[in-house]
Amino acid sequence: MRSHILAAAMSLTALTAFAAPPAVPASEDPYSWMEEIEGERAMAWARSENAASLPTLQSDPRYGVMRGEALKILQARDRIPGVSFSGDGKLSNFWQDATHVRGVWRKTTLDSYRTADPVWETVLDVDALARAEERNWVYKGAPCLAPDDRYCLVTLSDGGKDAVVYREFDAVTKTFLTDGFVLPEGKQDIVWIDRDTVLVARDWGEGTMTKSSYPFVVKRWTRGTPLSSAAEVFRGTVDDVAVSPFVLRDPDGVVQAVMLSRATSFFEAEYYLVGDTGVVKLPFPLKSSIKGLVQGRLVFSLEQDWDAHGLKQGDLAAFDLAALKADAAGAQPTLILRPTARQSIEDITISRNRLIVALFEDVTGKALVYTPTAAGWTSAALDLPGNATIGLGSASETDDRLFVSVTNYLTPTTYWLADAASGKAETIKASPARFNADGHVVEQFFAISKDGTKVPYFLVRSKDLKYDGQAPTLLYAYGGFQVSMTPGYSATVGKLWLERGGVYVVANIRGGGEYGPAWHQAGLKGDRQKVFDDFFAVSQDLIDRKITSPRRLGAMGGSNGGLLMGVALTQRPDLYNAIVIQVPLLDMLNYTRMGAGASWVGEYGDPALPEERAWIAAYDPYSNLKAGRKYPKAFIETSTKDDRVHPGHARKMAARLKDLGYDYVYYENIDGGHSAAANLEESATRYALEFTYLAQQLMD
Repeated sequence: MRSHILAAAMSLTALTAFAAPPAVPASEDPYSWMEEIEGERAMAWARSENAASLPTLQSDPRYGVMRGEALKILQARDRIPGVSFSGDGKLSNFWQDATHVRGVWRKTTLDSYRTADPVWETVLDVDALARAEERNWVYKGAPCLAPDDRYCLVTLSDGGKDAVVYREFDAVTKTFLTDGFVLPEGKQDIVWIDRDTVLVARDWGEGTMTKSSYPFVVKRWTRGTPLSSAAEVFRGTVDDVAVSPFVLRDPDGVVQAVMLSRATSFFEAEYYLVGDTGVVKLPFPLKSSIKGLVQGRLVFSLEQDWDAHGLKQGDLAAFDLAALKADAAGAQPTLILRPTARQSIEDITISRNRLIVALFEDVTGKALVYTPTAAGWTSAALDLPGNATIGLGSASETDDRLFVSVTNYLTPTTYWLADAASGKAETIKASPARFNADGHVVEQFFAISKDGTKVPYFLVRSKDLKYDGQAPTLLYAYGGFQVSMTPGYSATVGKLWLERGGVYVVANIRGGGEYGPAWHQAGLKGDRQKVFDDFFAVSQDLIDRKITSPRRLGAMGGSNGGLLMGVALTQRPDLYNAIVIQVPLLDMLNYTRMGAGASWVGEYGDPALPEERAWIAAYDPYSNLKAGRKYPKAFIETSTKDDRVHPGHARKMAARLKDLGYDYVYYENIDGGHSAAANLEESATRYALEFTYLAQQLMD
């Protein structure tokens, strides 16, 4: 099984999938016109493809039932409203349902939140705003000025794009300020310094955006002055990914440090202190991440060894901020936590006095509380259920309380209110079951990849599963950017797939963060094939265990996972009968000039460099499509408004499949952004389309 990809019995057709195709200049790509996102010809093609593909799914009697089930789940009024602590002593929530399709920002008290039917105060109704302004607004948050959180920068996207507008809002009077800070649409960042001052990174005109389409010039803007008068604070370069400002405050809202992050690549960044006399670079390794401030300690994580201080990749450590500001070169960090090879730090949050860490071992979590003392850091565990995924929510800045979610594949999510000071926790909300999980079981297995690496995966199945290779099985994976696929309750997967007799599998392949930075870095750039080999190994393991067979096995993944699906289609079509390719990267030989692609060179490599182009060409799905193969009928989906992963990837892949004579399904949502859904109704449509397709391919 370890060498199944290169086994002698493998067909010549499958082996030739690894041959590197010749480089094709963009000017010779017959489908390059599809890269004009909203070009008349490209939009006509997308609408024509929708018209041809959607009836094959929407005419299936299961589609209407599934869409209704998905919409009922998504719009259920008894969903747990996730909340965050607000500086005014209330709890804040953003809510969407059948009445509030675009959503409503609202608040309640903790006492009211504890009840079965909390009383909510509406702060901003996005549906009403969209109607009044005749815009398809998608709410993307509202960073507020500490400590009272009265003045906020409401962030709105047109149809779900990453490009947003910022508009200053008074959360007490519930009005937009006529003389407030307003930024027109763009890919941009803004942070509060004080009531009358912000730092802004945005498009300031020609030559101020990186090749990755993000800003690299930061300016200080003062209330009451035109944006054009903002004073420059820092300038990166066009080859950076982005430059972003951020502010560290104490729990009372007092600014302790104004800082900049200059991302020189997607995984590397320089950090700077902004002072009255200028900007000072801090001596952090390029692969490190600042997490926040705890009792004057600046907490950071490492994605590489820092030999000068005896720190290792994956460590969590801290500097005394005052010492760092006084003598950056001479300051000495202290170690907080060093995970083992089987562990990873999945999340971190900070309460008034403590640091809380979600630590996972073999993809199962617990929450630890760290407290700084004169002698170092002490630790204690929060009293939470085991064998579950622990999610850290909002933490209070007035005390040490925080919200925590606990979930797994079959148990509805419960919300807990924990006290990091005492370690005690209480259940405060429990989500109702959305599907019948009786008779199902969750198991964890390990497949052996081509190079001998053990790759974990979770299997959700019926207890009475027959091991005859006939179970319709959906395998999901991501495999990139140090993103971990941890167990979680998915009501739509349960209702639309498990209840109908399907088996669900999640693969924790390399490229993710399930075992920390090393697990991610094992699949970077020239080692990318290891990520794909891991996925194929899990697929083969499911077949070898006679859980399923190629006739009944389907795969699904989005964005970077969409690239994985494209590789599965072109390298191992013999393993699958259905592949859902969501908002994908597919034309990897040209990805750096499409959308935000240039920012991901640190993950994939640069196709402009001959050696790196050769790595990429070996697996590039778009150029590796060939005539005469037995590809499964794929489902390719994207969004016109996705300004992160360019819709041209999906469009061109579908067009090439069509010209080569292959059958496929294509869906382009005209709105939706990178999630391919701008609201709950669009999400329900997407789920129903996907699972109707999977039922047709794997269950019929």
